[in-house]
Amino acid sequence: MKKGKDYVHGYSSREAERLLDQAQTLTDLLHHDTRYPAGSRVLEAGCGVGAQTVMLAAGSPDASFTCIDCSEKSLAEAEAWIQKTGHKNVVFQKADIFNLPFPPASFDHVFVCFVLEHLTDPAGALYNLKNMLKPGGTITVIEGDHGSAYFHPDSVYARDAISCLVTLQKEAGGNALVGRELYPLLTRSGFSQVSVSPRMVYVDASRPALVEGFTKLTFTAMVEGVREEALFRGMMTGSDWDRGIADLYRTCEPDGVFCYTFFKAIGVRK
Repeated sequence: MKKGKDYVHGYSSREAERLLDQAQTLTDLLHHDTRYPAGSRVLEAGCGVGAQTVMLAAGSPDASFTCIDCSEKSLAEAEAWIQKTGHKNVVFQKADIFNLPFPPASFDHVFVCFVLEHLTDPAGALYNLKNMLKPGGTITVIEGDHGSAYFHPDSVYARDAISCLVTLQKEAGGNALVGRELYPLLTRSGFSQVSVSPRMVYVDASRPALVEGFTKLTFTAMVEGVREEALFRGMMTGSDWDRGIADLYRTCEPDGVFCYTFFKAIGVRK
């Protein structure tokens, strides 16, 4: 798979936990309208540790899911997670989005979540995935956009820490701002009837589950994960970095607010 030079978040057990926390926290926001008819064949491209797979399998129990990833370690974790949750409508396979082992038009639907941001050629990936669809089949793509994060109290140090993550991901060949590009990416890749819906996460003290599950365990944990590389590269001083992370946690206090927008796009193969 044509990822950048490295997956910027790494493959640690803590990163796997973060991905699972994120998926569980955002299930209603991102997946309440993701349903596939009975008998549908669905390809999940870039399933990672299976964080989204569980939501898909539970939401469409009578569809069958083929879930691919290029990391054997992630696939092993995904399979263990699916077995633990008891879903029987999922199979896993090691495969590369740019060298798919399936005949054209093998699937009724394709699902891609938090994958394009890590690819050097997202349009090429979408074109390949389009060929996997039967005519009239749909693709669903979900991506975040780190440029959409804003918060109270505001902090230049927190914004600089987020910028470090955006820059490191760009230098690794990815794009942490890809959410805003989904419409042109899908249309350029030949999909029709493309529609994009923004899904904003709004967090304040009246939503304690989101304070914990999103602001702390998803977003701030993700930024914290690049500390070593950011400091090694001299992108921030250690004290400024630590202040930025502390200021992100500060938004979790009773008077704090945190906002972030995901984008969900759907397109149809002609």
